[in-house]
This record gives sequence, C-alpha cells and structure tokens, in this order.
Amino acid sequence: MTATKQDRATQILHLLLQKGKGSVEELALAVDASPASVRRDLIKLEERGLVNRRHGGAEVAGKMAYEPFRFDAAFPLREERFADEKRQIALSAAAMVADGDTIALSPGTTTTQVARSLRHREGIHIVTSAVNIGMELSSLPNLRITLTGGAIRWPGSFSMVGATAFDSLQRLFFDKLFLGACGVHPKHGITVIESDEALILNEMVKHAKQVVVVADSSKIGMISAMQVCPIEQVHCIITDSSAEPGMLELFERQGVNVALV
Repeated sequence: MTATKQDRATQILHLLLQKGKGSVEELALAVDASPASVRRDLIKLEERGLVNRRHGGAEVAGKMAYEPFRFDAAFPLREERFADEKRQIALSAAAMVADGDTIALSPGTTTTQVARSLRHREGIHIVTSAVNIGMELSSLPNLRITLTGGAIRWPGSFSMVGATAFDSLQRLFFDKLFLGACGVHPKHGITVIESDEALILNEMVKHAKQVVVVADSSKIGMISAMQVCPIEQVHCIITDSSAEPGMLELFERQGVNVALV
C-alpha cells in the first residue's frame, strides 16, 4: 500500500478497534473515502489477519479467528459484561506501549482485549500466562509471544500457574505489566480469587518497571480473596468513567495515576 492507503487502512482499523465492527458505508464516511476503496483496504487488513470481513462490513479479528471457548461458555459470557468499556480501556492501554517494548499480560477478559488491540503493532515482545492470549496472537509474525508455561488448574480461566510458570518469570523483565483483577481497592490493593494465580501475578509485578491495572468500574472498590500486590506497587489504573469519583480520589492520593475512558 502507498503511504496514503496505509494511513487510511490504519484509520479504518482504529475505528474497528473502537467499536468492534462497522459497515462499509460507516467506515467510508468516517475516513472520507469511497466504499470501493474501503473494501480494498478491508481485504488487505483481512490478509494480515487483523479483521474479518462480513457481508456489508467487517469486524475486528480475534474471537472469530480463534475460538478456544466452544467447549467452555464461561469466558465469552464474562467478555460480554462491560464489553464496550473493556474495549476502550484496552485501546488506552495499547496506546501506552512503545515499539520495542517487552510487556506482560495477565489472564482475563480485559487483558485479552489489550492483546487484540496490539495485533497490528510491530516489534513488541508479549509475555503472558494466559493460554488464550498466546493462541490468539500466535499466528502474527510481527509480534514475539512468550508463554510462561505451567498448569491449568480450574476451568474457564486459561491461566497457567505453578512452579513452571513461577520459575520462568525469574528470567524475564518487563517494561510494562497490564494487570487484570477481580478487585481494585485503595486499602487492600489488587486482588483475585485464586491463591495460585495471585502468586504468579505477584511475581510479574516484581519484574515490571511499570504496573498498569486495567479494570472496568465494576471492579473498583471491590475486594477478592487473595492479594496480588498492595496499591503502592501500582503506577496507573485505567478504568471507565462510571467508577465512583471518591474511590478514584483515594487512589490518586496514594500516588496512583488514574486514567478514565
């Protein structure tokens, strides 16, 4: 593609990342191009594995390109909760990633959206303990993917835990960790349900220069069973504008940057 066509294709991809899908007519109007030009751009984006064309439009590749969930409905159901908010949080997180970064992604529905928002990027090394994230990104030659290894001990999580996962993290260091959570609380910190997962995520925190929590507003102020890390170890929280303002102020008083989408 020429530079102009590449810019237009990038615009189209960004619009699809924001909304999940769009019609040819909507995309053409948004980028000030003819429907025929948009269709050609969508063909090129599909060839790169970034979108899936559908009758009259396209959607972001991801769930439809790789379906690890056909025998487990729990994960897709969780994905649908606060889906738009998670997508916007993911775009904000992806904008923080610089070319050449090594980043870590914890398991979870919001971090899965972060992974999908990085599919078109170049030269990024992604480390994850989430099987589904590794598989979704495995076909992309522009990204380097490392899985921690480990055992999967409970259904619906795709989260690898145990000694193998823990040991692999001893030799890895990250520019940024994007951390999902069950609870994000100013006093009790970042919490999840399973103790084994908390141990692995705590080790990721220790090996990251910057810890960015990505969590929709339903997680803000909540407390789950096992602490991953105290709030003092978090640099930034990205959440949606429905989060309770007084709670966000408590985070900011402790030196945590709060970004709203």
